[in-house]
This record gives sequence, structure tokens and C-alpha cells, in this order.
Amino acid sequence: MRLGELIPAPYRLLAKGLVLVVLAGGSASISWQVQDWRYGKQIAEQARFHTETLNQLNLASAAQQRAEQDRRLALEQRLATSEQTHYRALNDVQRDQGRLRDRLATADLRLSVLLDATPGAYNGSLSATTATGGVVHGPTRAELDPAHAQRIVSITDDGDRGLIALAACQGYVKAITFQ
Repeated sequence: MRLGELIPAPYRLLAKGLVLVVLAGGSASISWQVQDWRYGKQIAEQARFHTETLNQLNLASAAQQRAEQDRRLALEQRLATSEQTHYRALNDVQRDQGRLRDRLATADLRLSVLLDATPGAYNGSLSATTATGGVVHGPTRAELDPAHAQRIVSITDDGDRGLIALAACQGYVKAITFQ
């Protein structure tokens, strides 16, 4: 007699069901494990791709930062050169103005102005002729008082300084806007 004949039919059916459940559970466990391996591989691939992307972004950012630093350094050098040029020009003008003031103060140099020689230009208040005994040929001139000459030189000195400062400002604006 066989073992299957000794066990009643309902128990045999129950045993077959249990065997099927165990087999189905084992195969489900295996399919879960295969699916886990497959997803694990995909996740690892995505993590590697993400890491590579971050590295590329970091390299691009570092290159951009270096380029910005190089541009800033070049601008600073251009501005320093421009500042030195304008400082030199200002010193030259101040030196020349100082010499001119000294020459005016020692009467080594006299400033004069041209007078209009046309009749009626000053309503007859000034003579259009030169003084007798003068050997100056050409238009009629009048010498300025040294104090007035000093004031005129001071005014031109201020104007020269203003022009140099304006040129320095314009150079600065050009340097920072046309990088």
C-alpha cells in the first residue's frame, strides 16, 4: 500500500496546498530578490551618474571662478596703470603751475593781454596805440598786474586739476564697463 492511500483525501488536498504555498512563497522570495538586485544595480548606476554630474558642475564652477578672478586681476592692473598715469599728469601740471607762479612772483615773466585796436571798441577809454619808445610790433598788448596774473594762474591750475580728475574718472568708467 502506498502512503497516499493511507492519508484521507481532505488531508492530502491540504498537504498539496501547503506544498504549493511553500513553493509559491519561495519563488516570490526569489523574484523579490532578483528584482532587488536589478533595482539595486539601477540605483547604483544613477548614483554614479549623479556623482559624475556633480563633479562636472564643480569643475565648471571652478573654471568660471578662475576666469572671473583673472578678469578682476586684469581690471585691477588696468586701473592701477591708469591711476599712475593720471597721478603723474597731475604732478606734472602742479610742478609746471608752481614754476609759472614762481616766475610771475619774481617778475621773470609778465602776463599780458591783447587789446582790441578797432576804433570805438572800448568807447575811447583805452588808446589803441603803443607807448612811445616801444619797439613792440604787432597787436597792442597790456601787461597784467602780478596779483591778477597770480589769480589767473590759480584759476587755470584748478581747471587743469579738474580736467585731469575728469579724465581719470572717465578712464575708470571705461575700464569697468568694457571689461
